[in-house]
Amino acid sequence: MNAPASLTIRPLGEDADARWCARVMAGSEPWITLGRGYEESLTILRDPLREVYVARVGAERAGFLVLIMSGAFVGYIQTICVASAHQGRGIGTALVEFAEERIFPDSPNVFLCVTDFNAGARRLYERLGYRVVGELADYVVAGHAEILMRKTRGPLRGGDAKRSG
Repeated sequence: MNAPASLTIRPLGEDADARWCARVMAGSEPWITLGRGYEESLTILRDPLREVYVARVGAERAGFLVLIMSGAFVGYIQTICVASAHQGRGIGTALVEFAEERIFPDSPNVFLCVTDFNAGARRLYERLGYRVVGELADYVVAGHAEILMRKTRGPLRGGDAKRSG
């Protein structure tokens, strides 16, 4: 499904955007089950080490994206969230594609985690070329696993990936 023609994705701007994103995140799955409330969500969104982008359809906020571009998994999509009124309209796909356009010039890999009960999101990621590379059982909450997924254009360093050693 194609995203609405009026969709724009821009860096997080005013604090009202951060508060809106935190409310949407804290009030929807998988974050409800994972126990991420409003204050924790707001802290994540205001963290200067994260890149946050807000999707709008016209003037209306529709979703957002949180990226981490440092650490062990450079190019980690930490959060993709689409407001319930805008789901099923291609906005999630547009946010993932936007993340890839941001990440691939800096890293040959894009990583994300999807909670094991979030089957719809997992189907989306698989359709977009992401593959499971691991499972983190009981990582956020007991009884659920985070499924680590990756889309790659190659290894971190050039050369033959089949080196012996």
